Order: sequence, then C-alpha cells, then structure tokens
Amino acid sequence: MSDAVIQVERLVRTFDDVQAVRGISFSVERGRVVGFVGANGAGKTTTMRMLVTLDLPTAGRIRVCGFDAVNHPGELRHRVGWMPDGFGAYPDVTVKEYLDFMARAFGYSGADRRARVDEVMEFTDLAKLADREMKALSKGMSQRLCLGRALVNDPEVMVLDEPAAGLDPKARAEFKRLVRLLADDGKTIFISSHILSELAEMCDSLLFIDAGRIVYDGPADGLTQPSALQRLVRVEALEPAEALASWAELAPGVSLADVTRRGVRVKVEGEGDAAVAEVLARLMQEGFHIIRFAPEEVRLEDAFIALLDKVKGGRHDEA
Repeated sequence: MSDAVIQVERLVRTFDDVQAVRGISFSVERGRVVGFVGANGAGKTTTMRMLVTLDLPTAGRIRVCGFDAVNHPGELRHRVGWMPDGFGAYPDVTVKEYLDFMARAFGYSGADRRARVDEVMEFTDLAKLADREMKALSKGMSQRLCLGRALVNDPEVMVLDEPAAGLDPKARAEFKRLVRLLADDGKTIFISSHILSELAEMCDSLLFIDAGRIVYDGPADGLTQPSALQRLVRVEALEPAEALASWAELAPGVSLADVTRRGVRVKVEGEGDAAVAEVLARLMQEGFHIIRFAPEEVRLEDAFIALLDKVKGGRHDEA
C-alpha cells in the first residue's frame, strides 16, 4: 500500500490563455525529501501554491495528508508548513512578536503558545534575536525566521520555495543543516532551488518540470550516472588545445564539449569504461602526447540542461 503524503493527479492551472501547469501527476512518500527543479516560468511556484491551497487548480486533484486541497483546505493548512520565496511583515515587529502572532493564528494559546514559539526560536537559532526588529535582520536571519514561521504549526509536510535564494555560503550550509534535521525528524519536505548541486545532496529524489510538464521523476543521482548522459572527459596534451578541438570535431563517437586553457572537454558516446579507453587509444595513435586524460563526474546542472535539450528536441520533432 502506498504511503504517499502528497498526491497530485492530472493537475492543470491556466491563467487567461496561458497554461502554466499542464496535466502533471506525481506523488511524494511520507518522510522523503524531494527536490522540485525547473527554470523560471516552468511552473514550480504555481504548483507549490496549489499544494498549499493559495491557488485553485483549473483541473485535476491534489491530496496532502489525505485531505483534498479544494474541498478541505483548512485541514490541509494545519498540516502543511509553507515557506515562500520572500515574505512580508511589519518592519518594527520583533522576531518573537512575529512568531507569536503566527502561533495565535494557528490556535495556540497561553503557555502552549509561548512554549511553541520558544521551541521554534531554539531550533532556528533565533532565540538570541527574539527582541530584534524585522528591519534589522540579515538575509540569512530572515530566511531562518521564514522557516520558523513554516514550523509554528508543527507540520507533517513542508513546502519550501527557493529557501536558499540570496544566502551566502555559510548561511546556505546552515540552512542545509536545518533541512537535514527536519528530515531526520520524519517531516516530508518538498523543496525547490536553483542550486542543483545542493539539492542533490539534500534530496532523496528529484522532480524536473519544464513548460508546465514533468520531464523527470526519479532518484537524485539518476541523471548523473554515466549511462544516463554521455561521459565527459577532460583531455590535455603537449599539443595546443586547438589541435585537440579540431580532432574532437571530426572523430567518430566523440563531440567537443568546450575548450579549456590547456585542453578540451569531450563527450564520449557509449557506455562503460571501454568507450573511454578507446578514445585515449585513438588519441595516442593520432600522435598526441597526452599529459592528462580524466573522466569527470556528470554535474547535475549538465544533466538538467541535457535533459531539457532532449525534451525540446522531441517537441520540435513532433511539431
């Protein structure tokens, strides 16, 4: 029996004559961390807003924690924590006052409310900033407060839209640590980000959306396996980089990825190490004096771009 805590079926969202989300379906199992990836305008935020009942679907169905997003929005909101890409508050309100207001909105009162606010501030490392006004918070502090707001109701599911946007490396590392702690606590997390390498580190699986359609739904490392994409190999030789580039442009089974200061990066067709070894042998037969020949791990960013190119090529062929 499926333990899906998020179920999306044939979801559509249309704005006037623009179809932002085009019949997507997916599910997220309880306790999983799922990354939601897509370019600007792909439909990420629109989908997330429907998940948390801020937008109504044009068609299709959403169930979160067993509750229908259209028919039972109140029940769903009490079980979901929403962290938008930017949030508003009065600049003169303090951290503690803001969280206290949110706790009141979710029905906490008296000692329970004070305890919950203190617990959230402790988890997000905001206790020492309890009396600081919103206008005096750094970007990293503001993001931690936004996360705290999403945690006030102790949700089963957390929907986080670009939570690391604009953060410096130290603040991003701290935010990743908090997400891992939430996952270890058993919360289901649905998170979007443009920093794909960090998503791969945090997430159990990834969803890629393009032009309102899901184009990948699978494990975080599924697109970076050598069999899923051509192998990338960095080649350097005593000969000029231009000579290597000219060879790569003509050699069968090889395509030029880019030219570096001291050599080239090439894509090798075929699976396994044998195809890569054959390229090295052919280079040496052509008289190149190789000083570096290093297969590279496929970056998630490269895999994402290659997947989008493949999808767009397929749509062009259909047209």
